[in-house]
Amino acid sequence: MAKLFIIGLDCAEPSLVFERWREDLPNLVSLMKEGVYGRLRSTIPPITVPAWTSMLTGKDPGVLGFYGFRNRKPQSYDLFIPNMTHLREKPCWEILSERGLKVILLGIPQTYPPKRVNGIMVSSFLTPDKSKDYTYPREIKDELDQIAEGDYIIDIRNFRTEDKKWLLGEIYKMTQRRFKVVKEFIRRKPWDFFMFVEMGIDRIHHGFWRYMDRDHRLYEPNNPFENAIFDYYVYVDKEIGELLEILPEEASVMVVSDHGAKRMKGAIAINDWLIERGYLVLKERPNGRMRLDPKMIDWERTKVWAEGGYYSRIFINVKGREPQGIVPPEEYEAFREKLKEEIEAIPDDKGGRLSTKAFKPEEIYRSCNGFPPDLIVYFDDLNWRGAGTVGNASLHLFENDTGPDDANHAQDGVFIFRPSKEFGDFPYEKGEELKGLEIYDVAPTVLDYFGLGIPEDWQGKSILGEGGRAEAAWRQQEVKGYSEEEEEEISKRLADLGYY
Repeated sequence: MAKLFIIGLDCAEPSLVFERWREDLPNLVSLMKEGVYGRLRSTIPPITVPAWTSMLTGKDPGVLGFYGFRNRKPQSYDLFIPNMTHLREKPCWEILSERGLKVILLGIPQTYPPKRVNGIMVSSFLTPDKSKDYTYPREIKDELDQIAEGDYIIDIRNFRTEDKKWLLGEIYKMTQRRFKVVKEFIRRKPWDFFMFVEMGIDRIHHGFWRYMDRDHRLYEPNNPFENAIFDYYVYVDKEIGELLEILPEEASVMVVSDHGAKRMKGAIAINDWLIERGYLVLKERPNGRMRLDPKMIDWERTKVWAEGGYYSRIFINVKGREPQGIVPPEEYEAFREKLKEEIEAIPDDKGGRLSTKAFKPEEIYRSCNGFPPDLIVYFDDLNWRGAGTVGNASLHLFENDTGPDDANHAQDGVFIFRPSKEFGDFPYEKGEELKGLEIYDVAPTVLDYFGLGIPEDWQGKSILGEGGRAEAAWRQQEVKGYSEEEEEEISKRLADLGYY
């Protein structure tokens, strides 16, 4: 029976894989030459959550109701972190599991808490800590540590650090142990569909981009970490080669990333800008830089506030919608359009033009569930990030306001597909570069590969030539968010990773 093996490389950058380092990555190149490849257009925003979930459900962030790692609570100014139980759309792996196929899922973001599957599930870095049940079945947790010969590392703690030597060592340690587990599971566990996600590329991009990028303002010639990212890509390629050697012949291989990476020029202190314009009013002037807390805001005089991150989310304080809203609903659209124009006109630090785009959610999503932001902002095509803190000395920052960070996310990720030797008619030439791929195409391709119908309401298309669409009818599940203790732990983790 056909098998499908998916290698997820969070944040893998196509310009590095397909162009700059192409000749130095022989195993990825062999997959490209024996199959097809191309840039994979990510979600808006191109963030780990919701991107991986969109990839595996064929649904955009608006349909999912996930607009980032944190989302608005209804009738509240507070945010919450959505987990697996908030997902109302069925991922492709769940459909495969219900159809009797054996699945192994390891490290896929937004799979905590793990759910019962026909196989194995190990949740991702959004696990509060290893004392929790983060695997299905439960006993797999002990097996992970045994295979890793010590501690199976879910993610790197204290990621925002200037101790780059320590960080580099931790990234390699995490990746090596993850690949050990993958190899053992390939050999010893039954599976038809196997997918794992390695976070190391994302971590090394954010921690070391300035050391390799000669156009980065912080680049120093002949620095000791100049080849850190290159060497790590070569190492990951070597590990992938070892996986390919032990895969069964009937297994086709897919390599995907949820988004890419690019140089970060700086950050726009969006909330400080809103304060300058009189849109955001605080009860007291902040004494230095601090994260904006809803309790700090004078809501009776505030029209707008923002969340920061690799992109920015803008919220309007609408009367009747927010608890203390003041913008009349009949003035909302005109005010939002004015705000959009003003944000898109924010200049760079030298007064020059930034190529900024403020998206209206209803114009980019099929529907808008949950509580969407009023605008989603890409500062200068993601060359600048949004700083959500207040009390900054300038509107233009040249460091991440949450800690050291050299890179922002880029819109395109990586897609590679190599059919097995047993695969039937393949509609492409070997080595063909595909154009126009979208992240929503992955889930339909998975179902089509196994000969299953693609649900009618899925947004993507199978690259194999659609095998028919089936009616979607998802069952309800109980929603049980993170506990207060877990939410605090995950919030610390996200802040450490630079996500608001």
